[in-house]
Amino acid sequence: MKPPVNTLSDWLAHCEQLHSKSIDLGLERVRTVAERMQIRFSCPVITVAGTNGKGSTCAMLESILRQAGYRTGVYTSPHLVRFEERLRLGGEPVDAAHLVASFANVERTRVQNDVPISLTYFEFSTLAILDVMARTELDVVILEVGMGGRLDAVNIIEPDCAVITSVDLDHMEFLGPDRETIGREKAGIMRTGRPVVVSDPMPPQSVLDHARDIDADLWRVGVDFNVSGDKQQWGWAGRGRRYSGLAYPALRGANQLLNAAGVLAALAALRQRLPVTAQAVRNGLAFVELPGRFQIIPGQPTLVLDVAHNPHSVAALAANLDAMGYFPTTHAVFGVMADKDLAPMLDKLKPLIDKWYFTDLPTPRAESAARLLDKWQAQNTRRDVTASAYPDPRQALQAAIHAADPADRIIVFGSFYTVGGILKDGVPRLHAPHMPNS
Repeated sequence: MKPPVNTLSDWLAHCEQLHSKSIDLGLERVRTVAERMQIRFSCPVITVAGTNGKGSTCAMLESILRQAGYRTGVYTSPHLVRFEERLRLGGEPVDAAHLVASFANVERTRVQNDVPISLTYFEFSTLAILDVMARTELDVVILEVGMGGRLDAVNIIEPDCAVITSVDLDHMEFLGPDRETIGREKAGIMRTGRPVVVSDPMPPQSVLDHARDIDADLWRVGVDFNVSGDKQQWGWAGRGRRYSGLAYPALRGANQLLNAAGVLAALAALRQRLPVTAQAVRNGLAFVELPGRFQIIPGQPTLVLDVAHNPHSVAALAANLDAMGYFPTTHAVFGVMADKDLAPMLDKLKPLIDKWYFTDLPTPRAESAARLLDKWQAQNTRRDVTASAYPDPRQALQAAIHAADPADRIIVFGSFYTVGGILKDGVPRLHAPHMPNS
């Protein structure tokens, strides 16, 4: 007899047992269940793919559209602390009770005709979230691709506008060995005759070719829309629309300007169906929040949280850290999945980090702290740097706090599990236990 499945945690545990693989790319199974469930949307849908910048793009779209008075539904993944973060309705995480009802609906539907359809954790939970959204009165739906694009579960939904952020090397065992192949996978969210915004300033040729081949309405940064600015403010112009004197997005980091530019292009492309005022744009960019994306938490020492977990995002993190100015010592808490390209990540941060605190993570996909330490030692060339290993992110952070002076900074970066492990009891405010030279 199957155990009762009543709570959200019950359902998530159930989903983990259903399929032999955690990732099984393909849309046939998930589309069959979605069609049986009659999941569809009458409001505009924006689908966002890319290697980095997807979550920030979704958050800025959501913030501007909410300032314009629209009721938004946003699906992003993974979550930092609680599964409910994956679906925001009107800016708030979904109530677990709504998810439980939709998980039950997915289960009923997938086992029809005594021939169960096997779904991965991601596919099952995506269907449940789409079901909640379809049952909610929404003005706009924003969907973040989990991985790739063409074969990702969210691609069963027809987008009215597609956005492709940066394209770089990640998940290569699933998406391909180079940017051109990966770009082709991400281009799979485009649709004939519909706008696709490409905010990568140097997109793979495969992305541009696919837009041409299917006759999508391509909006390309540097061609169809442009940004300009100085240290105080910036402007956007494209296809008969212009914004000037904008404050920089509240999300920190130089990379956020390209994400914001793509957001304004998507809103310009959809302006007939989702008109927004210049004031909504200004307020939306000023008030946008997204934990764990170069999130600076004032304290003694300063704490920086960032889910940078591939070479491209770590390069952006390094540039952003460099721009923060001088700190006597920089401590780094780091944990990451075993399939990541570790060497260039460590290399990018080598000049900036003085003390490393490697951590285990609560998933079998993660690299162990001991292995991270070994790999770091194999390529370290600085004699003035120390490194150690810890069983979880909290203990690693405590060790860093204990070693830090108030004027130092502590970076927590890598997997969502690393940053989530620090945020699970709320945002910490750091107070170093000793003054310099004590």
